[in-house]
Amino acid sequence: MRIDKWLSAVNVVKRRTIAQDMVKSGVVFINGIKAKPSKEVKVGDKITIEYLKGRKIFEVLQIPTTKTVPKSAKDEYVREVN
Repeated sequence: MRIDKWLSAVNVVKRRTIAQDMVKSGVVFINGIKAKPSKEVKVGDKITIEYLKGRKIFEVLQIPTTKTVPKSAKDEYVREVN
């Protein structure tokens, strides 16, 4: 699954367009490497998002098979590492 789709599907960001803008702005990294919007996410990858007031690191636990997952099921797909 593409990084922009994954970010919105597991509820890390609210909309895919926001995820696309974040990736294009260069604030999203996969395993320490700046991500491109088409970059594929795999189980075990570490996703880092550089916000203005700090960074958040997420670990990919599962790849969703649907367009979005319920917010209650977010912990099955992603874990915040900070």
